[in-house]
Amino acid sequence: MNEKRKMLAGGLYDAADPELQAERDAAAQWMARYNAGSGLPAAQRLAVLRERLASAGDGTEVRPPFFCDYGSNISLGDRVFLNFNCVILDVVPVTIGDGTQIGPGVQIYAADHPRDPTARRSGLEFGHPVRIGRNAWIGGGAIILPGVTIGDDVVIGAGSVVTRDVPAGATVAGNPARPLAQASR
Repeated sequence: MNEKRKMLAGGLYDAADPELQAERDAAAQWMARYNAGSGLPAAQRLAVLRERLASAGDGTEVRPPFFCDYGSNISLGDRVFLNFNCVILDVVPVTIGDGTQIGPGVQIYAADHPRDPTARRSGLEFGHPVRIGRNAWIGGGAIILPGVTIGDDVVIGAGSVVTRDVPAGATVAGNPARPLAQASR
């Protein structure tokens, strides 16, 4: 199995592999072009997103600057909104559902490293998919860690670090993010 297949399967892989480096280089060139197009009409920016991402639904808006590892492992539903300076480390699939709104500076990490120091010294990495449901609201500066699933209609407070799954309809905040009492508005 080549390094890319290992990566996509969530196994240990060598990120220095020439094929993976070439894909990250291509993604960097695409990001430079996308990020330079902040003044383009929304339809043109969406067309550029669709060149690189696995999918980008109708009405989706990603405000530049935007950063990712590959782009090809990111799936955005319809009417997804990512504000300025979002980072998605997409070594495995990152899926964001319809109508989800993501604040500025949010970081979504699917990339991970071994906990064992000997294994970590080998330079090998792995990933865990991140799934964010429909109609979620993720406040600015939040960090979503590898392997987390966020349900539909969830609210994540600004600056939160989400270390575990969040069930549908929950509101969480803090570091680590914990459930809050529901407030109606």
